[in-house]
Amino acid sequence: MKLFDPHIHMTSRTTDDYAAMRRAGIIAVTEPAFWLGQPRTHAGSFEDYFLSLVGWERFRASQFGIRHFCTLGLNPKEANNPDIVDPVLELVDLYLEKDGVVAVGEIGYDDMTPAEDDILGRQVEMALRHGLPIMVHTPHRDKKAGTRRTIDLLREAGVPPHMVLIDHNNEETLPITLDSGCWAGHTIYPGSKMDEPRMVGLVQTYGGERIMINSSADWGISDPLKVPKTTDAMVAAGIATDTIDTIVWRNPIAFYAQSGRLDPAELEIPLPVDQRLLFEGNTVLRGQAPAVDVPAAATAVPA
Repeated sequence: MKLFDPHIHMTSRTTDDYAAMRRAGIIAVTEPAFWLGQPRTHAGSFEDYFLSLVGWERFRASQFGIRHFCTLGLNPKEANNPDIVDPVLELVDLYLEKDGVVAVGEIGYDDMTPAEDDILGRQVEMALRHGLPIMVHTPHRDKKAGTRRTIDLLREAGVPPHMVLIDHNNEETLPITLDSGCWAGHTIYPGSKMDEPRMVGLVQTYGGERIMINSSADWGISDPLKVPKTTDAMVAAGIATDTIDTIVWRNPIAFYAQSGRLDPAELEIPLPVDQRLLFEGNTVLRGQAPAVDVPAAATAVPA
């Protein structure tokens, strides 16, 4: 079964992770713009980060047979810093034109401040102007209220619900998200957020329409193999293969293809691996023999 992780922060992960993900069946990922764990203090640091998402990280994934897409935006965690907001949003507006950028995101709420209202609204306007889907981060605290507040803002802005992926859902917010007509993402974490058994229960209750799962793996305690592990749990629970395939493959493709920058037919073709290639003179290798035309990159020795 082909797998797509629609929300994972590979900048924070190693080449070992890429190789393991490809062996587990993950052949496409989307990496949303994220924060670094501490505040960035200069707009220039955002530009270098955005450049890495559309450049180096896309190349690095390809070296292990994985197609890499990204979403760009000012994360709500950093939306409350007035010193960086305006120049960073100018960069976002510019970089939304780049190849491989398939949505605006992840945007939304953290503390649900007036500043976050403003920054969310401005980035929603960008998404409408660029004709791009929107990936929404729902807050860790008071998630139900944050989800409703986000949906209300999007509705008032005139965003079609089929262009919105609301992420980090749980049992309390999933009915709200589905009733809104938006797509519903679920982050499977070790020991927090959603786990495999709970996700199986949600799929048994709601089916697979407009539902996705992701690992959201980053620099914190997380697992880049949560999509294949949850897939295995759904198989073991007897969920229909067609439903599983819809959740882990067809739904992410259908959502991000709305950007016009993801070709579903291209994703059906295995991405050949050629680790002899360079990106701006750099390679993922550190003296190892390059893997060439090995779809699973199983013989590659990561740097």
